[in-house]
Amino acid sequence: MILTAFYHLCDVEKKRVILGIDPGTNLLGYGLIVIELGRPQLLGMGVVRLGKIGDAGKKLFHIYEKITALIDGYEVTEVAIEAPFFGKNVQSMLKLGRAQGVAIAAAISRGLEVYEYVPRTIKQSITGSGNSSKEQVHAMLHAEFNFTEQPETLDATDGLAAAVCHYYQFMPRAFGKNKAQSSQNLSLTGTATFMNNSGALDSKDPAVAALLAKSSMSRGRGNKGNNRSASGKGKRADWSNFIDENPNRLK
Repeated sequence: MILTAFYHLCDVEKKRVILGIDPGTNLLGYGLIVIELGRPQLLGMGVVRLGKIGDAGKKLFHIYEKITALIDGYEVTEVAIEAPFFGKNVQSMLKLGRAQGVAIAAAISRGLEVYEYVPRTIKQSITGSGNSSKEQVHAMLHAEFNFTEQPETLDATDGLAAAVCHYYQFMPRAFGKNKAQSSQNLSLTGTATFMNNSGALDSKDPAVAALLAKSSMSRGRGNKGNNRSASGKGKRADWSNFIDENPNRLK
């Protein structure tokens, strides 16, 4: 019985390294966090610039090489990726889907499961609102991890947001699996809000307080829009917002 408790304790405290990916064919953002003693710590984040690579096949191969290098270099144990978008621009969707597929294949080639999250879920996990801007997501992540060096672009913090979103999910769904097949081995803790080092929401931080107030106002004004999205009618609006925020992302 004592041995059983000891092995259980070792399993709970086992180091987890989560790689978050915000895929793209021009800019691919990524972030890495390590979970030790139940708390996330920032390992690093950045972007993969693909705009100067003219050949589409070489772009995809470069994505594969970069993702496998990150997995091997940081000994990643879990991968979280932003889920596909739905919209009218078929060519843009196709390019983004290829980048996502290659990133997923790279993780699976290393024996890792991939967990996908829609953009609304990622934003809500970080800021409390699924309609948050990239700047709001960046501000909340900065308040949590207090990174000194600013990322090259906000795509880096979007990748980090995917990793943190995965950490806050109690029962994540692995890519390609239904709910009945969800992994039962992960011991995940936390809620869908950001917390400070004491485990409570740091509402005294002026930046966090302002963002939370703005998020509350957005939720109050956007109930009808959220209901439409829940019924499946808001997906195209999400894609339009993505294009507006990322004019140079897909080329």
